[in-house]
Amino acid sequence: KGKPVIIGADPKEGKGRGVIATCNYEARKYGLHSAMPISQAYKRCPHGIYLKPNGKKYFKVSNEVMDILEIYSDNFQRVGTDEAYLELTEITKDCGEAEKIAKEIQKEIFTKIGITISIGIAPTKSLAKIASDENKPNGITIVKLETIYEFLKDKDITRIPGIGKKTKVHFYKKGIKRIGDIINTPLPTMIKLFGKHGRWIWNVANGLDNRKVKEFHEERKSISAERTFFSDTDNFNEILSKLEDINKKDFQELI
Repeated sequence: KGKPVIIGADPKEGKGRGVIATCNYEARKYGLHSAMPISQAYKRCPHGIYLKPNGKKYFKVSNEVMDILEIYSDNFQRVGTDEAYLELTEITKDCGEAEKIAKEIQKEIFTKIGITISIGIAPTKSLAKIASDENKPNGITIVKLETIYEFLKDKDITRIPGIGKKTKVHFYKKGIKRIGDIINTPLPTMIKLFGKHGRWIWNVANGLDNRKVKEFHEERKSISAERTFFSDTDNFNEILSKLEDINKKDFQELI
């Protein structure tokens, strides 16, 4: 606790290959972030605690958390390993009751599993997602219909799901940098500039996301694996040998 922890490839004292999978908030104070080259991370934070990923443990803990969340609502939607939506509209009268449930969820998960979670309470899925990122770690953020504009107006447009680092460049060129800029731009203009994506972004910014919360099961259609060489190589036999090893492991997982 209180120390920078980095999950990812072995830094090998700054000579390692690979990237950061994730890191804690202490590590982020040094400018570290997901997908950063591990060698660069080591240069910025050589005293950090570097750990290898443990996928099996993460999925186990994730399932334990989801099992708890599912108890609190019949309308439950899991999104990946660390995110989920709960529909509480039919079982709560107002945001105050929803906040009480959120606190109960946080308490139960911390007591039983020992981890903290951040929760966003809002009229739409997209706003709840944005709100959940507001007060990490272990925060609860409430956005009401009448407070949507005040909550969003000064936030960078990248806070909207669907706008990444590359996409934001196109918005910035048009002078749209804050979510408030989107709200104040007429919908026809957004559609003219950005097409269907512009409509979606405008709707999210104005609290008009009508997607329902529901469990979604998708059949797994592919499997993948990757390995990073310690140094660059053009040795065909070495590459072929590594590919054969990876294929064997993938095949074992399939059967």
